Amino acid sequence: MARTIRDSNLQTRAARARLRPQRRPYWCTLRPGLLHLGYVKTQRGKPGYWTMRSYIGKVAAGSPYHISRLAGVADDFEDANGDTVLSFAQAQDAALARANLARGITAGPMTVADACAMYVATLRSSSRERAALDAEQSFRVHVLPRLGHAEVASLTTEQLRGWLAALAKRLQRGRDEETVRRSQVTANRIRGSFFAALNHAYVEGKVPSDTAWRRRVRPFENVGAARARYLTVDEARRLINAAQGAFRPLVQAALLTGCRYGELTRLRVHDFDFDAGTVHIAKSKSGKARHVHLTEEGEAFFRELTVGRPGDTLMLQRQPGVAWQRTDQHYRMALAVAQARITPRVTFHGLRHTYASLSLMGGVGLQIVAENLGHADTRMCEKHYGHLAASHKRDQIRAGAPRFGVGVRPGKVRALRG
Repeated sequence: MARTIRDSNLQTRAARARLRPQRRPYWCTLRPGLLHLGYVKTQRGKPGYWTMRSYIGKVAAGSPYHISRLAGVADDFEDANGDTVLSFAQAQDAALARANLARGITAGPMTVADACAMYVATLRSSSRERAALDAEQSFRVHVLPRLGHAEVASLTTEQLRGWLAALAKRLQRGRDEETVRRSQVTANRIRGSFFAALNHAYVEGKVPSDTAWRRRVRPFENVGAARARYLTVDEARRLINAAQGAFRPLVQAALLTGCRYGELTRLRVHDFDFDAGTVHIAKSKSGKARHVHLTEEGEAFFRELTVGRPGDTLMLQRQPGVAWQRTDQHYRMALAVAQARITPRVTFHGLRHTYASLSLMGGVGLQIVAENLGHADTRMCEKHYGHLAASHKRDQIRAGAPRFGVGVRPGKVRALRG
């Protein structure tokens, strides 16, 4: 049973008796932004009833919420029986059960499969479709085959540690140090998504404890991401020249903005603001919008790319009227890298690293680079590019800090006698 939410206006019949009769429900939040329990009292001297409001997503017209009445009436004048007369706590359980049923979550003890499904549904209802797809695929391949039927409440620390160790070993494709590190990095990322689902189930009151995984099943340590590979300006120019057809402007756009492949392929002509010199990313990996500020070269590129075209047209297309698909860049990028004779090889995502790295080495602040990349703060930039910012600071100090002529001349130093 879920933990009962407290509400001073609704949880007792005495409190509800003091409410003014109205047709609009008095709402109580069960899941922020997703599910609410309402109490409707239309007349004094007669029992009210319970209703629920659930988020169904953005629609073309009308409200994104669906409102439905729960069975029975409130226990305003007679004792609750859980069927025709519901207390505040019973109404909460009924609303949660109906919401879970609508989301494909079965009654009874929550299994790992249920927890994963509930978490993915929450991501989707928060307009984080890409994160939902990634989590869903990760759960299906790496979590559910081994733990899907296990009850979350019965999971043990040893069981979860064993799952994580086996996952890293299964992901490993070789025995060298770098291969082992990469497998552990991937295992840590999958662990993060899985434990987020377990924590969500705990916060929602579906399981009584998070002891089995909280602070006990630690991620692999000292396996942080490898230093980001970035291109030099000369390598970037060679890559642009090697890129063929419609792939070339895609490469140029990535180098000029630092945007992800998916963000670039969703751009519309109206997303370029000529006056502000920015490109608007309507939906990023985090689900938040941002404006990417451009250089003069970037403004000229996007101006030429968009001039005279309808505003709702895709800015970058594989062919006229044909959108870029999710994996269309892989083969074309590998071919361009080979023809440009770039070693070690770099993926399309490496163009994002190139933009960030060269910007920082050019003197752009960490905060500004982080905002253009769409990060909430500078932590990710510091993790991947902090060494570049540090070297830039060193160069600036050496170039501009004052000198006082206090350098030690060779052969002029004598040891002090004790």
